[in-house]
Amino acid sequence: MTRQQLFENIRAKGSFLCVGLDPDLRKIPQHLLADEDPIFAFNRAIIDATAPYAVAYKPNLAFYECFGLKGWAAYEKTVDYLRRNHPDQFIIADAKRGDIGNTSAMYARSLFEGAGADAVTVAPYMGSDSVEPFLGYEGKWVVLLALTSNKGSHDFQLMRDAETGERLFERVIRVSSTWASADRMMYVVGATQGSLFADIRRVAPDHFLLVPGVGAQGGSLDEVCRYGLNDNCGLLVNSSRGIIYASSGADFAAASARAARTLRDEMAAILSARGLC
Repeated sequence: MTRQQLFENIRAKGSFLCVGLDPDLRKIPQHLLADEDPIFAFNRAIIDATAPYAVAYKPNLAFYECFGLKGWAAYEKTVDYLRRNHPDQFIIADAKRGDIGNTSAMYARSLFEGAGADAVTVAPYMGSDSVEPFLGYEGKWVVLLALTSNKGSHDFQLMRDAETGERLFERVIRVSSTWASADRMMYVVGATQGSLFADIRRVAPDHFLLVPGVGAQGGSLDEVCRYGLNDNCGLLVNSSRGIIYASSGADFAAASARAARTLRDEMAAILSARGLC
């Protein structure tokens, strides 16, 4: 999916919502545990309920890999289901990979050639040669970790260069933006970082930002948009727990639809005020 196609879908739906598919067998409705594949059954119901309000889905691979072959099969079935039934959705494999070049090449192969996601989250710590293999797939995206939503992000990401004053997350964005254009590279920026989005936009004015942390982690959608929205929207705001666990009962899918619709309506109002939909 191209950047223009993604933006057109955002405008058409009045939404920049990404739904995180983080299925936990301890939290999904108990009646689904009798299904042959409870993870996929849960995901399928959530997808069908929320697809009218979302433009992207982000399966977090940790929630699949912990179940071994069965978990990976559920992930692949989820991606295939999206491709067949909701082909307008942008699919992000939240894998946070990053290793020496030949290992990264295998990670990229498994995630782009196998289940075939549109994008993969990648860690930048090992530098350009650990990221380049993911950029070798035409039409696929790298979503690079830049400024994350967790408390520990301050341990390293806000460190300043003693001579230039540049913070580590700013250097990551500035340097990595020379590896690929805004048509191939996105950045993860946590919703809890608030006004720092303005600093992100000074370094990366045109790139899409994948924004976790709205909802259960306490991030503010209004604040994210005030500082992070650009002329092509430039945001994919992810919500996981707040949508997929809106109810643990038989009405879980309907509850997820209501939660997604509420967020979509807030997004539509923001986009409309900016003349973007």
